[in-house]
Amino acid sequence: MNRTFAVLLLLTATLLGGCASSSPELRPYTADETRELALEALNRRGLSFDEYHAKKAELLGSSQKNVGFDDQGQMSAERFEQQPGRSS
Repeated sequence: MNRTFAVLLLLTATLLGGCASSSPELRPYTADETRELALEALNRRGLSFDEYHAKKAELLGSSQKNVGFDDQGQMSAERFEQQPGRSS
């Protein structure tokens, strides 16, 4: 009986010791991951269209392409500058 109890106690201690020492490796978020998390949080805030795009421009900085409306009121994601070989 003592031998069974000792083996059971040893196995329990080994199991608990192994679970306690194997924690996931923590690492800091990369800049891209941080930006994605901020954009996801911004999407959930329920801001107006203008407020949303102002905050999004702040988050993305100069990496965001110019987005605007053309004369027909349709969304245009092209740059405002004239591209060579294209007439607009």
